Amino acid sequence: MTADDVLSVLAVLREEAVDVWVGGGWGIDALVREQTREHRDLDLMHRTDQEETVVAALAKAGFAETVDWRPVRFVVTDPRGREIDLHPLAFAPDGSAVQASLDPHRPFVYPAECFVSGTIRETAVPCLSAEQQVYFHQGYEPADHDRHDMAQLRRVFGVATHF
Repeated sequence: MTADDVLSVLAVLREEAVDVWVGGGWGIDALVREQTREHRDLDLMHRTDQEETVVAALAKAGFAETVDWRPVRFVVTDPRGREIDLHPLAFAPDGSAVQASLDPHRPFVYPAECFVSGTIRETAVPCLSAEQQVYFHQGYEPADHDRHDMAQLRRVFGVATHF
């Protein structure tokens, strides 16, 4: 998934006036304002009440659902192999959100202040904060790309990470 691919997908979704936020590796690169590694996919958070519009817009762009782990997440892929990992968020009136997890008693929590802006190729994009990215990188054995991503957040923001 290239920077141009990400910006193209975001443009398709912007045309439909849906709210999405970039997470994962591309979200970290948006925060640090430079591409620091190659990316296999694009992680997007979206409002649960806009999911039908998100899916329809991506279908028009050639993406079809390939994995369904709802309500936690689902994946769409296009014929070129580009993959988008979608994470449905239920928002509260205060701007915070929750995402279901495999443990129904421990949903993922998104404080209102974690929804920020970053930059991909000099284009402003909505993304998740450095603190939220650190939160999501806990509780599992990290891969090399996870270590790389956390190193970028330490380098640019001086945040503490657990690896």
